[in-house]
Amino acid sequence: MLNAIWLCLLAAGVVVAAITGQFAGINQAALTAAKSAVMDVALPLCGAMTLWLGIVRLAEKAGLVHHFARLIRPILVRLFSDVPPDHPAMGSIVMNMAANMLGVSNAATPLGLRAMSQLNELNTKDGVATNAMCTFLAINTSSIQLVPATAVNILAINGSKNPTGIVGSTLIATFFATLSAIVAVKLLQRIGPFRWENQMAVPTSKAAVPLQAHSNEVPSQPRAVARWAHWAEAGLCLLFVSVFIPNAFPYWFRGVPTTGLSGAIATFFNALSPLAIPFLLTFFPLYAAGRGIPVYSEFIEGAKEGFAITVRLIPYLVGMLVAIAVFRDSGALNLIQRLLYPILDWIHFPSDLVPMVLVRPLSGSGSTAVLSDLVRNLGPDNIVSYMAATIYGSAETTFYVIAVYFGSVGVTKTRHAIPAGLCADFVGVIASVLACRLLFR
Repeated sequence: MLNAIWLCLLAAGVVVAAITGQFAGINQAALTAAKSAVMDVALPLCGAMTLWLGIVRLAEKAGLVHHFARLIRPILVRLFSDVPPDHPAMGSIVMNMAANMLGVSNAATPLGLRAMSQLNELNTKDGVATNAMCTFLAINTSSIQLVPATAVNILAINGSKNPTGIVGSTLIATFFATLSAIVAVKLLQRIGPFRWENQMAVPTSKAAVPLQAHSNEVPSQPRAVARWAHWAEAGLCLLFVSVFIPNAFPYWFRGVPTTGLSGAIATFFNALSPLAIPFLLTFFPLYAAGRGIPVYSEFIEGAKEGFAITVRLIPYLVGMLVAIAVFRDSGALNLIQRLLYPILDWIHFPSDLVPMVLVRPLSGSGSTAVLSDLVRNLGPDNIVSYMAATIYGSAETTFYVIAVYFGSVGVTKTRHAIPAGLCADFVGVIASVLACRLLFR
């Protein structure tokens, strides 16, 4: 599937460029995208990967990851039935989902890549995505979003009277998108071409040996907890709670007027999101130290994986981002928009949303630019602007996620992951439009 999509993006871009005379444009676009894949995506990701894999190593050695996984084991064993309930991947999946919901993308991606590496340890066919990998990717492309911070900020800076109003519509849209992703991925894995039994290993992928993620290690038995540990952990929690509560409920402490349920939800999670990373960066090492773990040494052991994963990602990022840039800058994307306008007008789907619908699965920065331009042209409180902002907050750059997550473990046969992800994108768009019509009449 990924092979066909990549070839189609390149071929369509070249054909359209030949018709429109945009060869110079796609030359520059291809080179710029290749540079950006390394300098703007891979290198910044390397730092985040190194940091968070080291922190997660501490949580794993101290037994925290195991405890997290046990809390929602009843749900995970149904979603990931081919993964042993006590496998460390379960804990990484939980933490990735939590980071995605809170909008902490700097932590979510490294945690997700670690989960994919751990899931790949259970893979018996080189280069082929397992059912668990496809399920995990589908959930990532449709993750329930509690606060679409970027979309809210774009509305706010353009003068919206109710920028947090899309919190409710985004919750509705992401709920249905996630539900559809789970249903689609479970149904598709039973269809002939996608069935696991019908897959053959990819011979060329044998060079991509899974990283030694330490996830096969049996967690060491917790040592006696130091006397000071519980007091220190309680003090740290109390400190963060004392900072969080006044910002989460300003109408109780500073007399700020309430802004309705959606505004209260947005205020709550906007107060929580900036505290999540500092809390994790201090709580995990403190928890591990209280249980006798040599925190710095274990952090370094986990952090060593970050650079190796990033290096392996570069070819996949370059390939996908170059193909998308060629397709976009050749004019092929604009051509599809013009072809779809009559059909969308006939079904009463706002034609102004077409650029957002088409660009969002392909490019995060591109969809940000589309949303900003649409809000400026239509106004920040236009219902179509709310729809576009909700689509932005409830969808993911599907092809980028596929390139990053599968590329990190050398998977080239993605099976039903792409159809399930695009199904979630489609349902998210429809749910976004309907939710906004319901909430912003």
